[in-house]
Amino acid sequence: MKAKETAVVLIEFQNEFCKQGGKLYDGVKGEIARQGTISNAVKLAEGARNKGAMVVHAPFLFNEQYFGDHKMVGIVKAVADGNAFREGTWGAEIIDELKPGKKDRVVTGKCTLCGFNNTDLEKTIKDARIKNVVIGGFLTNFCVESTARTAYDKGYSVTVIKNATAATSPEEQNYVEQKILPLLGQTLTVDEFLAQLEA
Repeated sequence: MKAKETAVVLIEFQNEFCKQGGKLYDGVKGEIARQGTISNAVKLAEGARNKGAMVVHAPFLFNEQYFGDHKMVGIVKAVADGNAFREGTWGAEIIDELKPGKKDRVVTGKCTLCGFNNTDLEKTIKDARIKNVVIGGFLTNFCVESTARTAYDKGYSVTVIKNATAATSPEEQNYVEQKILPLLGQTLTVDEFLAQLEA
């Protein structure tokens, strides 16, 4: 896998999920600890940058205008009702460990599950002539899976970094890893991916 043709997409590494006091932290803290999600994501980002791959951050920011035009149900409604991921709040900030580097890109507009929907992600990676989309983040069985499905449909080679993701339980994580993601592309550890990535 050539680094110059690869984008690592980091989904929702924000305080709401990753830090004590975040509104969604209690739901994922066990899986973050079990998987080493944050330390592995740091290793992923640093390794990708060092080899010349693009690193893209895809934070979730609740958008009242968007949902004025679209009915809110399910998980996004729960986020809205809990006042999570509000622009300008501590909870919406990207965690310090993964603050975007000088050459990193930050996607704007993400307010639904898929990293491509209502964002500039596709333009960002198309302009860079990216062929490989590599994903880490939250939640494995929602935003990660949704983004992987869309990347697959758009013709990208898809890799999900399983130990740089987290769901709310081992059962959910394992189901997506074993039953869904292999049908969309590769599911690798950080070390396996970095070994494949050619500078």
